[in-house]
Amino acid sequence: MSELNEAKLEELAGKVIGDVAGAISLLMAYIGDQSGVFAAIDKHGPVTIEQLAQHTGLNPKYLREWLGSVSAAGYVTYSPASETFDLSEEQALIFTREGQPACMQGFFQAVVAQYEEQEQAVETFKSGEGRPWSAQSPCCFCATDRFFRPGYEANLTSAWIPSLSGVEDRLKQGAKVADVGCGLGSSTIMMAQAFPDSTFHGIDFHEPSIAQARESAAAAGVTNVNFQTASAQDFAGEGYDFVCIFDALHDMGDPVGAARHIRQAMKDDGTFMLVEPMAGDSMADNMHPLGQIYYGFSTTICTPASVSQDVGLGLGAQAGQARLTEVLNEAGFTSVRRAAETPTNMVLEVTG
Repeated sequence: MSELNEAKLEELAGKVIGDVAGAISLLMAYIGDQSGVFAAIDKHGPVTIEQLAQHTGLNPKYLREWLGSVSAAGYVTYSPASETFDLSEEQALIFTREGQPACMQGFFQAVVAQYEEQEQAVETFKSGEGRPWSAQSPCCFCATDRFFRPGYEANLTSAWIPSLSGVEDRLKQGAKVADVGCGLGSSTIMMAQAFPDSTFHGIDFHEPSIAQARESAAAAGVTNVNFQTASAQDFAGEGYDFVCIFDALHDMGDPVGAARHIRQAMKDDGTFMLVEPMAGDSMADNMHPLGQIYYGFSTTICTPASVSQDVGLGLGAQAGQARLTEVLNEAGFTSVRRAAETPTNMVLEVTG
């Protein structure tokens, strides 16, 4: 054993204390979201505890403790002189402005969903067996959609599709599109609204998600979209001009088989847009907070989902472009180009 370095021990202990503080703060942030407290402060602030209790109908004793925690975390601004609490514009965007790209409540909800199912997560990790997507908490499905949807709204039709060669024009003229692994259908509905002359087919193997996608499409009044329950390896239809997968290929047990079926279902001159979590090509490239987060979710969600399916390749949420290209080449695609990127996602244009 190496000799104990007291300075390094103190530094690591301090980091862990910060991580524990962050962990409890995420739960507090989620409570504030679900109870409407952040929204009330955003609407009425600056407010005293008593005023906030009147606006929310919540117990002021609980509000005092909650406000102490989130104010110490920097999530809410406390003014000692007036004993009031308020949200800055930046705090409001992150904690309560639903639909804004900066809003992180979907992230918080995803973390809470994993703690909710922690016993299953531990057992899956110890056993090495798979855990299907359907075995996750229903909260996880909503959280996944809630986290990714603002980024899609900010980038999908305004930046990602225009970055692809000729795809935007085809969609405007009228194209046949498959959104594979569509989940609750947010990305499918967004594209259908933006390109009314095209027809969109949302595909997912999780029937409850497809049922909710159909309800969302009906509520949005979108008629150029339909949803089917099927796997990425055997979904129906052919002659697709454009196929896309959003943050889902790495969850599939047989991503090569999925990509191969997509290639067969596309027209010869069709385009496959693959959106995956941002990652470098080696673990060393991903030693940063976002990599830490993605590896964590991959441990409890992505890899278990893949291992539970046929083949069980287990790409993981930090596969990187080089590994993804190997998968796509094995499926028969000859050209893979990074067309766009954000801090959280890479967008690959796949053809040939």
